[in-house]
Amino acid sequence: MPKQKHYPHHLDLQPVLRVAGTVRLPGSKSISNRTLLLAALAEGTTEIIDLLASDDTMVMLGALAQLGIKWEHKIVLGPQSDGRERHFVQGGAGKFPQAQADIFMGNAGTAIRPLTAALAILGGDYKLHGVSRMHERPIGDLVDALTAVGAQIDYTGTPGYPPLHIRRGHIHAQKMQVRGNVSSQFLTALLMAAPLMARSRDVVIEVIGELISRPYIDITLKLMRRFGVEVESGTDGVFTIRAGQRYLSPGVIHVEGDASSASYFLAAGAIAGGPLRIEGVGGDSIQGDIHFVDALKAMGAAITMGPNWIEAQSSGVLKAIDADFNHIPDAAMTVAMCALYADGPSTLRNIGSWRVKETDRLSAMATELRKLGATVDEGPDWLRIAPPAVMLPATIATYDDHRMAMCFSLASLDGAARRGAKIRIEDPKCVAKTFPDYFDVFKTIAHNNLF
Repeated sequence: MPKQKHYPHHLDLQPVLRVAGTVRLPGSKSISNRTLLLAALAEGTTEIIDLLASDDTMVMLGALAQLGIKWEHKIVLGPQSDGRERHFVQGGAGKFPQAQADIFMGNAGTAIRPLTAALAILGGDYKLHGVSRMHERPIGDLVDALTAVGAQIDYTGTPGYPPLHIRRGHIHAQKMQVRGNVSSQFLTALLMAAPLMARSRDVVIEVIGELISRPYIDITLKLMRRFGVEVESGTDGVFTIRAGQRYLSPGVIHVEGDASSASYFLAAGAIAGGPLRIEGVGGDSIQGDIHFVDALKAMGAAITMGPNWIEAQSSGVLKAIDADFNHIPDAAMTVAMCALYADGPSTLRNIGSWRVKETDRLSAMATELRKLGATVDEGPDWLRIAPPAVMLPATIATYDDHRMAMCFSLASLDGAARRGAKIRIEDPKCVAKTFPDYFDVFKTIAHNNLF
């Protein structure tokens, strides 16, 4: 699992004249934690190849161990081995052996949301809690949907937020409803837990209002299918899980590279020369953030791709963009950094979900972009960024948010429109949430860079 790295209190990035090279991506966080839970609920043992090694996956693995799920981590070495990391998870066949546990969830939304649904339906006596920021991230819509069908979930802190105390309820689910405009993880949680309710009758889940981040739901549906469960869905926001389905191990499953992490390197190639190739994710990806490349193309970058790779190269000054980023909110943060190198003001729309992430990302991005000299207007769900005439050296606060740290490394790049600046990244250890080696990898693509 994650290497125990030593991180300084801050990291100074010198201006980078050009980037080029090839990057092998770490596994997708979204796929990793979904796969772990599905493997734990399935019949049989699942071999997971290239599971992401990060704080968030450690949280999920630790939680599963407390729930009685056995797993082991192996790196098979030798002349006949590819040397890749493998995790073997022994499924609980639709239940958890331990009916009582007090589980620390860190700040892992991809772990606490689906686990809440599964534990509430299976029943037991469970307490879920995390870091202080986790206790500020909403979970009320998910809890409301579960308690409406008989789950017993109590808030032990502020109503609507973790920590939670889950006890055995009396589930009578045939139709469930959940709001879709705060976090797609609430719907993902219900979908993944639905087969546990649909033992003898169909379960229908209806989304109330707009569903944000639909591509993340598509990841959920495709992974559920790999584990033997089909979900019927249309464009009307109604999802049907037919009775009698159960999770079955696919035997072996491979975690593709993280498309959100790919965005930083693809953006670097688009800004500062390239060619920059990422491997591990490409045209065959099941991740919605693969569509970040569409934004780069719209901004004028040269993009080529294959089934398992993507390459980005600068074609000159980036073009300003005005677009809706509802479907790729995480990668949209990288678009905001590209806007610093554009030929005019850019507007990112429909990104209100940024406010309930690891930090209030709308406010955080606006604050830190201004330090670089950009003129930034912040709305309730939009951001308008006018690039600076000259990039200013800055000390960037990261708010214990991995994406803030990785995004602002890009401000050190020399682009066709303006030169990069000396950037100090405070608290760089926050990247351990999803990409512990990020700054080491960034160094390998930076030409003439001294850290």
